[in-house]
Amino acid sequence: MIEKTLVLVKPDGVQRGLIGEIIKRFENAGLKIAGMKMVWIDKKFARQHYKAHVGKKFYPGLEAMITEGPVVAMAIEGVHAVAQVRKMVGDTEPRGAAPGTIRGDFAHVSYDYADKKGIAIKNLIHASGSKEEADAELKLWFKKEELHSYRTVHETHTM
Repeated sequence: MIEKTLVLVKPDGVQRGLIGEIIKRFENAGLKIAGMKMVWIDKKFARQHYKAHVGKKFYPGLEAMITEGPVVAMAIEGVHAVAQVRKMVGDTEPRGAAPGTIRGDFAHVSYDYADKKGIAIKNLIHASGSKEEADAELKLWFKKEELHSYRTVHETHTM
């Protein structure tokens, strides 16, 4: 039940100064940061992270977006962390994200708008979609020694 998942605050989230707000939401929900770093990824690394999308029509815009500025990468840990984080992040298309979710509160762009502009959708954040995806992405983004174990007050109160 205790899982780790990858969360990326994408360049648009960093540029908008939302890093602290995003971290606050996860911590307020009882999830903990097991690892965190800011990196500026290159095209080679982007192709590794988005390997499932390389070759698709929208990939060039996606690559341009994720490499346009620094990214804050976080390993988030907690009970059912993958599903919990995905619920908190909201739908991939911000226009359809529910109010109260990160995308629902801070983004509104649609696929149609992004497609007309020839850009990747600005949706602020990436969150692993499954436990298997989380495991693979965490290995790509973090070395073992960059992930930390500690107890939070939330863990003390749930035991």
